[in-house]
Amino acid sequence: MTERQRELALTALGEITSPRTVGAFLRRDDHEDGAYTLRFANTMPGYIGWEWAVSLAELDAGDPSVLEAELLPTEDALVAPEWVPWSQRLADYLEAQKQAGIDEAAALAQVQAEIEAESGVDPFDDDDDDDDSDDDDAEGESDDDDGEDSEGGEESDDDLDDDDDDDDDDDDEESDDDLDDHADFEDD
Repeated sequence: MTERQRELALTALGEITSPRTVGAFLRRDDHEDGAYTLRFANTMPGYIGWEWAVSLAELDAGDPSVLEAELLPTEDALVAPEWVPWSQRLADYLEAQKQAGIDEAAALAQVQAEIEAESGVDPFDDDDDDDDSDDDDAEGESDDDDGEDSEGGEESDDDLDDDDDDDDDDDDEESDDDLDDHADFEDD
């Protein structure tokens, strides 16, 4: 490795991480067509077994060019397990329960109880009765939906306008002039 290659690699790493996280040079991995990767130790806590890698290329004996710079795990690195969808994990759990002699209904009841105990939410509850505070209003059972205004009298047409604060209905209905303003948006 030349000093120019090393400096180029460290400059590329400096664009994605603090220089304090880059340790000593470890090795050079050669690839096809003049490409190679320079590997550096990683000094970030929590990333034991990870290495900084900068891939460079030199074509036709020219100056090296950076292809990519990244943090990569080694075989000894701690990495997250492969993601498994909930439906598959549940199916695997139910199969294990079945092999242990527990029927599916009992296993589902156990899963439901565990989730409810942790979160307070029933995972198998499809209706959202407890999720909406306005369910009663939607069903017409609200105390305010009795056809009378707050003073005990009948609702008047003056209370139907939501666009202004006055007591008249002059802006509740669109006039022909208002409709003409929207004509510009019609297809030609």
